[in-house]
Amino acid sequence: MKLKYGDKIIYMEGIITKVEEGAVEIDFKGRLGHIKVPMRMIISDYPLKVGQEVGFNMSFLELLSPKINEKYRSNLDRKIDKEVEK
Repeated sequence: MKLKYGDKIIYMEGIITKVEEGAVEIDFKGRLGHIKVPMRMIISDYPLKVGQEVGFNMSFLELLSPKINEKYRSNLDRKIDKEVEK
């Protein structure tokens, strides 16, 4: 599906706040929130550590449709149910 709005790429910076097996959490500078991304998305010549700064280009997120993806939603519900059972 094509986005309605043109791409407006914005340079942002953040600080690594958590490094897990396979994922990294980053707090955006300027109190703009945080994001968790797969480690494979980060380009680096160094081992990742908490407190390191990252820079990235980002655009706005656009809702593609008001419809709920029922297959994905049911998978999420099953995952949550399994976690509650533990």
